[in-house]
Amino acid sequence: MTSVTQAWRHDSMITNGLRLHYVTQGEGSLMLMLHGFPEFWYSWKHQIPEFAQDHKVVAVDLRGYNESDKPAELEAYRMRELLQDVRGMILGLGYERCTLVGHDWGGAIAWTFADSYPELVERLIVLNFPHPAKFLAGLKTPQQQLRSWYILFFQLPWLPEFVLQANNYQLIGELFNSMASNEIAFPPADIEAYKQAAAKPGALTAMLNYYRANIMQPAWNRDWRILPMPVLIIWGEADQALGKELTYGTELYATNLTVRYLPEASHWVQQEQPQRVNHYMREFLQSATAS
Repeated sequence: MTSVTQAWRHDSMITNGLRLHYVTQGEGSLMLMLHGFPEFWYSWKHQIPEFAQDHKVVAVDLRGYNESDKPAELEAYRMRELLQDVRGMILGLGYERCTLVGHDWGGAIAWTFADSYPELVERLIVLNFPHPAKFLAGLKTPQQQLRSWYILFFQLPWLPEFVLQANNYQLIGELFNSMASNEIAFPPADIEAYKQAAAKPGALTAMLNYYRANIMQPAWNRDWRILPMPVLIIWGEADQALGKELTYGTELYATNLTVRYLPEASHWVQQEQPQRVNHYMREFLQSATAS
């Protein structure tokens, strides 16, 4: 374990009625990182020490995940509650604005939060999740419906939990390894960490409730604003679940937009190509600061 890793600090905060666990490192302006499914804060392990050099980096366990509280009610995972968690984190940490970074479900939350509370987001960075308006439009196409078959499966009661936890959560590991384009991105210890997080009491249902509480609901059928802040999309083109074409036309919702494609990276882009991702993020932060 490096000295940089040893500088990570675990902490928690009560916000929106729940205790949310997070890992933090560094000082300065706030960079808040939101992970996706089926991950937890650990998916940012390559980014935390990099950006802690000049930011206070906070990588949170979203509600229902890992060490954070896991409310049992489906309603607790509606987007409105997820947005209040983020708002509470920013203000509770003593900041008025942040650089918001999200991947997968964290990206969905980040897009929606930036639209709902633009005054709290100085810069927005989203990895492998399209603007929700583009996502909803994409779900109407046969191509994306085929890619997103798992979303319908996750709507079912109890069966997804049964399948995901079978054989010591074998499918959780396969979600990373089978979808990865870099076969060394997920060593056995990392896979075990993700399995252990999913195996915590109540976690698996909570994680699936993100899909059950939001995808089939009208929360994203809204009048989306044109985002005022600089926006960076980083996209691994080998994503098996989300097609690259979902990024096309995002400039309708973010005029100050930068898009970086990584042809050799999959959905797990920040873990497979951390050096490239960190380079693009730092390049964007420097450019956004200069402008």
